[in-house]
Amino acid sequence: MTLKWVARISALAVILFGLPFYFGYGNPLPFICTEYSLMQNFWLVVFPLMFIGLGFGWKSEKTGGVLVTVPIVTGIALELIIEREIPVPVIIPLIIGIFYIIASILQPESSDSFKR
Repeated sequence: MTLKWVARISALAVILFGLPFYFGYGNPLPFICTEYSLMQNFWLVVFPLMFIGLGFGWKSEKTGGVLVTVPIVTGIALELIIEREIPVPVIIPLIIGIFYIIASILQPESSDSFKR
């Protein structure tokens, strides 16, 4: 229960702090501006999925966690392969996504279908 609320409050903080940076990037639409590199365009695809996952985690921790972790892990892997760097700023949302997944695993199954 505590892990779920830590993830939710942290997700809200990342959304409120990160969205202005995303929209302040210039043109946040991927593959529109020819000046952006392949990795910059890829992150412009990942960030909306990350923000949606962080918000959706309030409703469904498992789905939100997957929407956050899969694109970020893919982005980190591509960044390591192409740029040979680890993108440190995405580590915090990745941890929140992992918290969402762990919270969904630790959450007891509801037995509402057995109640009359």
